[in-house]
Amino acid sequence: MPSDRGLVIVYTGKGKGKTTAALGVVLRAVGHGYKVGMIQFIKGEWYYGEMTSSKRLEPEFEMIAAGKGFVGIIDDDHKIEEHQNAARHAILLAKEKLVTEAYDVMVLDEINYAAKLKLISVQDILDVIASKPDKTTLILTGNYADDRVIEAADLVTEMKEIKHPYKLGIKAKKGIDY
Repeated sequence: MPSDRGLVIVYTGKGKGKTTAALGVVLRAVGHGYKVGMIQFIKGEWYYGEMTSSKRLEPEFEMIAAGKGFVGIIDDDHKIEEHQNAARHAILLAKEKLVTEAYDVMVLDEINYAAKLKLISVQDILDVIASKPDKTTLILTGNYADDRVIEAADLVTEMKEIKHPYKLGIKAKKGIDY
């Protein structure tokens, strides 16, 4: 198999580090001058450090926060239909970006979780995988990756939580968790 063929990579599991692993690939790819895109399916209304740092990697890196924020948590004031519409828009955007063949790497952040929440279907994810240009590496993050997505992938890494500071009452830390 030629080494210039893009891969399908899945970072999944209940442990922390899925988006962080994807951002590590982003940093590495930009270092080689590759064009990288990232569409965030869940994140979108809260501030995350990558919203600012991603601008420092432009023009090689383009990040789009397409979600409406985390679904069903305490301060979620959106109807489920709004989250579904945002996720459907993100799927269309991903397909539009991929068809241009302008990207060497495309990250679809929290796409697996969006399917678990029924904001999109697993078939939507499989359709995106099928539409991936040969040269593009596609990275799919989020826990609860469906078995069919795992089967379609070239590389799957499962993050497993061993210990988490939240269980000790330690809140998310700026610069570490967001």
